[in-house]
Parts: sequence; structure tokens; C-alpha cells
Amino acid sequence: MEALRCDGLCKQYGKIEALSDVSLQIEPGRIVGLLGPNGSGKTTLIKLANGLLTPTSGAISICGVAPGKDSHRLVSYLPERTAIPTWMSAGQLLDFYGDFYEDFRRSAAEEMLSHLGIPLTQRIKQMSKGTREKAQLIMVMSRAAKLYLLDEPIGGVDPATRDYILSTIIGNYNPEAAVVISTHLIADVEKVLDDVVFLDRGRVVLRSSVDEIREEKGMSVDALFREVFKC
Repeated sequence: MEALRCDGLCKQYGKIEALSDVSLQIEPGRIVGLLGPNGSGKTTLIKLANGLLTPTSGAISICGVAPGKDSHRLVSYLPERTAIPTWMSAGQLLDFYGDFYEDFRRSAAEEMLSHLGIPLTQRIKQMSKGTREKAQLIMVMSRAAKLYLLDEPIGGVDPATRDYILSTIIGNYNPEAAVVISTHLIADVEKVLDDVVFLDRGRVVLRSSVDEIREEKGMSVDALFREVFKC
């Protein structure tokens, strides 16, 4: 059963077509880069998979379940902007996630917070932007979900923080799950990806494994991306 499946998926905002006839399957156990320039439809696809938007036409499913109430227990979602309550302490955030999600692995989250030197008494609003982003990612990756949807998880943070975030993703996702990482910082994430999907103006223009790109085209994903999307 595919972790994520799209069949002829379309999404329009008025007359603007954000996604057009997108068909793809993402298998469990794969880390997939959802790559494309700004406005290519990456965030729209992630929001559709998380049930935050409704398709104009076509179908989308998570482990065979249509996005909605039943799919929320299968999906762990990291939005592009930090969305954790800033008045909470780190400990209250753990309680919140533990109450809300049956699959939340509190001990794993506590261990990662401790590794970062974040005391459970520290409030989110007292943290730096980078630390807030790390804390939110820790919460997301501490769930034993079937599909992790990460929208720009390394955008706007320093290179050392990017490395920590990527190692957290690799070390903590459920190995029977799939991870979708939307980003434009391809050189930074390429080392953790199994597959890539290139989106351009709402359409899938390339779907390949990273190994195939390197073996058949003799170039990195970043180099291929620059070639496909050069101005």
C-alpha cells in the first residue's frame, strides 16, 4: 500500500491552476524530495495530503485513506512556518503532543530536547528562531506516523542547524513510513533523499530515484535541477 498516492490530482484557486493532473505514488520506507521553484505547487500538494485543502478534481490518499479525520493519525506534518504555541514551555509542548497524538514517542522527544540543551521549563517564546524550528521538528519526528510531510524544514536556518535537522529526520522517522521533504535548498538535502519529484507550474516534470540520476545522467540532483529549471 502506497504511503501517498495521487491520481489526476488538480487544484485551482479561481482561474489559477496550482496543480494539474498530478499522478504519483510514494512507497513506504522512502525519503522523497518534492522539488521545484517558487510557485510550482509544492506547498499546495502537501496541504492537500494533510487535508488542509480540497482537490478541484482527481484523487489523493494516504495508505489508502482519503485526507480527513481518519488520515490525521497517519500523517505528521511540519508547516513552512513555526506553528507551536509560544506561551507553552517545552514540557507543556510534550504534554500537548502526548494528549493529541496516540503515536507520540515522548521519551524520544525528551532525549532530543535534552541533547539540544533545552530545559523542559523553557518557554517557546524564549527560544531563538532556529531553536523553535528544531523543537517543532522534534515534535513532528517523534510521532510513529506513516507519512511525514515536511514543508521547507531547513529554510531560513544556519548550515549547522540544517545538518541537525536532517540528522533528526534520518534518525527518527518510522522506517515503515515515507518522508516527503519540500525544499528549494537541494544541495543541502540531496544526501538524505532516495527519490525526487520535480514540479513545475503544478505539473510533475520528473520522477526518479537519486541513484538513477547519478548513474544515468552522471550528475547530482542539484545539477539536474539547475539544468531543468534554468532561466
